[in-house]
Amino acid sequence: MIQITLHNTQTRQKEVLEPIKSDDVSMYVCGPTVYDRAHLGNARPVIIFDTLFRLLRHVYGEDHVTYVRNFTDVDDKINARAAETGKSIREITDGTIKLYLDDMDAVGAMHPNHMPRATEYIEQMVAMSADLIEKGFAYEAEGHVLFAVESYADYGKFSGRSIEDMIAGSRVEVAPYKRNPMDFVLWKPSDENTPGWDSPWGKGRPGWHIECSAMANELLGESFDIHGGGNDLTFPHHENEIAQSKCVGHGFANIWMHNEMLQVEGKKMSKSLGNFFTVRDLLDQGVPGEVIRLVMLGTHYRKPMDWTEQKRAEAERTLRHWHSQIDGIVAADTPDPEVVAALADDLNTHKAIQRLHALSRARDFAGLKASADLLGLLTDALGDWVATSWGGGHDHTQIMEVESWLRAARNAAKLSGDYTDVDRLKSAARGAGLDVQMGKDTVDLKPTQGFDAEKLYAISRKGA
Repeated sequence: MIQITLHNTQTRQKEVLEPIKSDDVSMYVCGPTVYDRAHLGNARPVIIFDTLFRLLRHVYGEDHVTYVRNFTDVDDKINARAAETGKSIREITDGTIKLYLDDMDAVGAMHPNHMPRATEYIEQMVAMSADLIEKGFAYEAEGHVLFAVESYADYGKFSGRSIEDMIAGSRVEVAPYKRNPMDFVLWKPSDENTPGWDSPWGKGRPGWHIECSAMANELLGESFDIHGGGNDLTFPHHENEIAQSKCVGHGFANIWMHNEMLQVEGKKMSKSLGNFFTVRDLLDQGVPGEVIRLVMLGTHYRKPMDWTEQKRAEAERTLRHWHSQIDGIVAADTPDPEVVAALADDLNTHKAIQRLHALSRARDFAGLKASADLLGLLTDALGDWVATSWGGGHDHTQIMEVESWLRAARNAAKLSGDYTDVDRLKSAARGAGLDVQMGKDTVDLKPTQGFDAEKLYAISRKGA
C-alpha cells in the first residue's frame, strides 16, 4: 500500500499515517460558522482537505474513509444577524448552509460523509461538560461552566505557549466568575431572546470549543486519525479541543494538519483594504470554480497562498489547454504514480501539478485526465465552463499561441518603447473576434460571438 506522510502540528514533523484501524481512515475538519457567505480564504481548507479526502479514498478505498466537517449553527454572530435582519435563526443557518454548499460544489469539493450541525449534538456537549466538572477539570459559576486551564498540565503545549504568554498576547474575557482569565466557556446562560437548551446549570447554550470535541467523539470515536483546519484555529480553538477531550479520557486526534492563510496581491485580505471578496463574488465575475481550485492547489498548503490576477489568468489558460487535450479521451485506469507520490508526500499539490504539466507536454492525455481527477480537476462536473466561455470548437492551441506572442511583443516593447507589434497583434486578434484583455502582467484572449476561426488561423500562419 502507498505510504502517506503528513506534517503533524502536534509533533512539528512529518509522520507516516498509520490508521488506528488498519483498513479505515477517519478525518475531522472544522467547518464554518453559518451566518454569511464564504470568503475566498474559507475555500482554502475546503479544497485542501477535499484533495486529501480524494487521496485517502484512492489509497484505502472509497468505503474505508470517513470524513466529518461540521457546521457551527449556534453562535453570537448568528444571533446578531437574526436581530439585524428580522429573520429567524433557523432561516439564517439553513439558508447560509445551502449557499455554502453551492459555493463549495462550484470549486469541486466533494461532500464529506457527515456534515453535522452543532445544534444536533447539544445533549453530547452537556454530557461532556458535566463529565469535566465531575473529574475536576471544570466548574460552574453564575450559570456558566468553565474549563479550568490550570487543571490540565499540558495546556498551551500544542500551540507552544505558556498560560502567562497567552494572557499577555490574547484578548481574554475578564469576568468576575472566572478563576483564571484564560478559563474558557463550555456552557453559558441564555436569556429569553437567545437560543437555549435545558441543562443542569439552567437554560443555556454551548461555547464554541466544546462542539467539535463532542461531535468528533460521537461520529468518529474517542480517537481518530486526522484533525484539520486553518492555522488561525491552532489557538485557542484546537488547544481547547485537545484540553477538554484529553481530560475526559479521549485520545482524540493522532495527526493535526493546518493550512496557512490566504493573501490577495501580496496583502492580507480585509474589507478596509478593499481586497475582500467571497467565492460567490469571483464566480459571479466569471471566474470558473475550477480556476479557483487550480490556483489554490498551486501553493503547498503549509505556505501562505497569494491570490493574484496573474495566477488566475495562467490557471485559466492552463485549464483551457488541458481540457482541449482530454476532449474525447478515456482516462487511464490509474493516476500517474508520480502524481500520487507527490500527494502522498504531505499533500504536495504544487509538485503534483508540475507533473500534470509534464504529462500534458508528453501528450499522455489519458494519464493527464486520470491524474487531474485525483486533484479534483478536469472532472465532468467542472468542465462545462470551457465549452460555454469558448463557444465550443475553438482552436485553444492557436489562441494560446497568439497570447504568448502578445506577451512577448509587450515585453519587448517595454524595453524599446515601440508598441507597433503590440498594436498590430491586438488589432488582428480583435479582427478575428477575440476579446483582448491585458493586465499589468497578463494577456487573456477570449472568443466573442463574432469569433472567426479562419482569421485566427491566418494570424497563426503569419506568426509573430
